[in-house]
Amino acid sequence: SAALLFLGCEEKVKPAVLSSVDSRSLPQQESTNSDIIVSDSGRIRAIIHAGLLRMYDGSRETQLSRGVRVRFFDRDGQMTTILTSEEGTVDETSNNLTAKRNVYVVSSDSAKLRTEELYWDNRRQLIHTPAYVRIISPREQLQGQGFESDQGLKNYRIFQVTGEARPQ
Repeated sequence: SAALLFLGCEEKVKPAVLSSVDSRSLPQQESTNSDIIVSDSGRIRAIIHAGLLRMYDGSRETQLSRGVRVRFFDRDGQMTTILTSEEGTVDETSNNLTAKRNVYVVSSDSAKLRTEELYWDNRRQLIHTPAYVRIISPREQLQGQGFESDQGLKNYRIFQVTGEARPQ
């Protein structure tokens, strides 16, 4: 006959505390595959999706990583543009967005923008950057340093144009 024998001794183990870790550097909240909905007077202005969302105690910013996707909407509730990037932040007070690393914006009328850093001003419904940009639209191809546009990429300007080509 088989018998099981369990032996045990009771010993209290004190968990190790790393003195080099500051609890303020750890996120207060963390969530995966989450959305932030930005609205004004009942109208959705943007839906921000991130693979990983982190909120830190004492910070006014929510950190976004593991892939960011933002859908922007006009006053009539129609989607105007989609922004993707690797990471970003949302200011919890203003709902302004900063997108970084491989930022790509596509508008509903086929304009495409590439840059490494882009800012969305929620109140003014504007996107802008001091960084290098490349924009391709049905009417032109431009590149240069510094950019500002409405969030639908309909009215834009590049501050220091370094190259231009007209599509065939």
